[in-house]
Amino acid sequence: MGFVPCLVRASGEGGGLVRLGHPLLDAYLELVAARARPNTVLATAFDLKVFFTLIAKDPLEVTSVDVLDFIKAERAPRRGVGVIRIEDAETGLSARTIKRRLATIAGLYEYLLVRGDSALVRNPVPRGLAARRPGQRAVRGVPLIRTPHTLPRVIDPDEVDALFGALRRHRDRAMVEAMLLGGLRRCEVLGLRLGDVRPGERRLFIAEGKGGHQRIVPISSRFFATLAAYLETERPSGAGTERVFVVLKGPRRGQPLSAAGLDEIVSGARGRAGLARLTCHQLRHTCFTRLREAGMALEAIQAQAGHRSIESTRIYLHLANDWLAGEYRRASEAIDAQAIGEP
Repeated sequence: MGFVPCLVRASGEGGGLVRLGHPLLDAYLELVAARARPNTVLATAFDLKVFFTLIAKDPLEVTSVDVLDFIKAERAPRRGVGVIRIEDAETGLSARTIKRRLATIAGLYEYLLVRGDSALVRNPVPRGLAARRPGQRAVRGVPLIRTPHTLPRVIDPDEVDALFGALRRHRDRAMVEAMLLGGLRRCEVLGLRLGDVRPGERRLFIAEGKGGHQRIVPISSRFFATLAAYLETERPSGAGTERVFVVLKGPRRGQPLSAAGLDEIVSGARGRAGLARLTCHQLRHTCFTRLREAGMALEAIQAQAGHRSIESTRIYLHLANDWLAGEYRRASEAIDAQAIGEP
């Protein structure tokens, strides 16, 4: 029996409930909604929609062969065999995206197994491929998807100047400065409320961080000066929301700015500045790279970024040019000194 999902938002208490049109999938999404933030629920629903649209089977009929076919289909060239992405030299969907979707699918079937009220006996998503050495028993050690280790892109000081020259409003400059000077995520910028701004302390209270984690971060006085100009001259006085950043014109004037709205602002400024590529997360990466180059301790950057693990922060060691050069220079000088001291 085939199944074709349809992603819809149904009305319910506390806001829209995401549905896919199958009782098992909808029950799983309810569990995700109880444990995670709305963006995670939407991402989970979309991943499941992509999988079941391609497989076109009832969830209880999916096999490991279907999962492997899904991987092959996702890795197929999207824009012609000769067209590759510069970031990872791949032609199909990125390995990170496929790995995330496989994790979503695996999570669904782990949930169904825990429920124990269906005919499902095992998770159809393999944990890995068996690797066999001569004379030894096969062990599961090869991942289904290998994700390349790539460094995030940052923008140069000249590009920063061009970007700020292309921003037309104090509101837009303040949002970019929050990401570029404070390292805020896009959702954290849009989630700021008037009460979260602490100009006397030169700090921001992040109430809606990733995973629901809160933190207080310092930020440059330059941001507060731009923010003050926006609040005094641009933000509608009758805005019916505590959100700091709102729509300035049109039928939604005074309402909270959306993620799509912020992306449109950054994309428009990127085009006017003549930059090839620019995203909100790229501004965040640039912030932490510059802080590390200026000598900020890795543990301090972890706290500023809101990373739960220091491993997520270590990438800025590799992005900071001076760090690697300095480490190599010190090691090289030590080797040379030893060679000179030898008889």
